[in-house]
Amino acid sequence: MPERNPILITGAAGEIGGVSRTMVDMLLAQGHPVRAFVRQDDERAHSLRQAGAEVFVGDLLNIADVTTALNGCSRIYFSMSLSPYYTDAVTLMAAAARDRGDIEVFVNISEYEQSFMTFEKLTAPEEERRSWLGGLVADWSPQQRAHWIAEQVLDWSGIPTVNVRAAIFVENPLMTWLALGPLSNGELRLPFGDQRFAPIAAFDVAELCAKILVDPAPHISKSYELTGPELKDMHEFAKDYAAVLGREVIYVPEEVDSWNETYVDSALAEYPHIAEHLKTLTRLIAGGGYRGSTDQLETLLGRPPKTVRWALENHPRIRKLMSA
Repeated sequence: MPERNPILITGAAGEIGGVSRTMVDMLLAQGHPVRAFVRQDDERAHSLRQAGAEVFVGDLLNIADVTTALNGCSRIYFSMSLSPYYTDAVTLMAAAARDRGDIEVFVNISEYEQSFMTFEKLTAPEEERRSWLGGLVADWSPQQRAHWIAEQVLDWSGIPTVNVRAAIFVENPLMTWLALGPLSNGELRLPFGDQRFAPIAAFDVAELCAKILVDPAPHISKSYELTGPELKDMHEFAKDYAAVLGREVIYVPEEVDSWNETYVDSALAEYPHIAEHLKTLTRLIAGGGYRGSTDQLETLLGRPPKTVRWALENHPRIRKLMSA
C-alpha cells in the first residue's frame, strides 16, 4: 500500500538522471506522495510540480525551513550537492528529525569510502595512511570527511538511519563532462594508469533508496556498500565509450597532478571545495585505493547492476556527444 504521508526528498532539483530526481519519479510512479526540497523556484521546480511532486522551496542551512519541510513527513532521503557546509546541513536535518520524534527512516546517501574510513585508519600515522590509500594521498577530501562526520552525527542522534555508501558514479564529472573534450577527439584521457574500479549507475542507487523508503523496516541501522557490476581498467572503459559513441576511443593515461591541474583546477577554480574533492578522488583511484567490488546491490534489488555502457548511453552530456 502506498505511503500516505509525503516522503521528503532533498536535492530534488538535481539534473535529470540524478539520484534524487530519479527517485522522485520512481516514487510518484508507485503512487507515493513526494515532497521535493529545492533551493530555488525555477524551471526544475516547475518540472517537479508537473511530475506530480509537492515542491518545498527552502534552504537546507536554515533550521526553520528544514523543520517546516519535515511537517507531516516520517521518511527522509537526504542528499546535498558537494558543499563546505554539508555537515551543517545533515546536522540540522537530524536535529529537526529528532525533535519530531516519529521519523521512520532517514536514508543517508554516503560514499563507498566510508566502508574503510574507520576511526583506526583515520587516526593512523601518515605513513600508514599513505600505504593504505595507495601512496598518492594521505588525507581525505573535506567532502569525504563531511560524510564521515555525517554518519557519526546520525548514529548519535538515534534516528532510524540507513547509510547508502555508493561507489563513484559513472555520471561523476571525472567520467563525463571533464572527459568530453578529449572524447570528441577519440581519446579517453584520465590519470588512472592500469587501476581497476567498478563505478555505479545513479539509477541503481535511486532504485535502492526508493525501495528502502517504501519499506524501511528490513534496512534500519544498516550500511550498504554499493558498486557497479565489475572491476574494469581504463582500456575496458574506453571500449564502452567507443560502443556508445560509435567511434574509436583509446585510453591515454595521464600523470595525476598535471591532469588535475589541466582539467579540475581550470574548470572549478571558483569552487575549491568541489575541486579538492575531485582531485582527491583521482589520487585515490590512481593509487589503487578505491578498492574492491560488492554484490550487495544485486542481492538487495534481485537484479545485476546496470553496466557502465548503459549509464553512458543514458547520460545527457554523452548523448549530446553521440550526435556531434
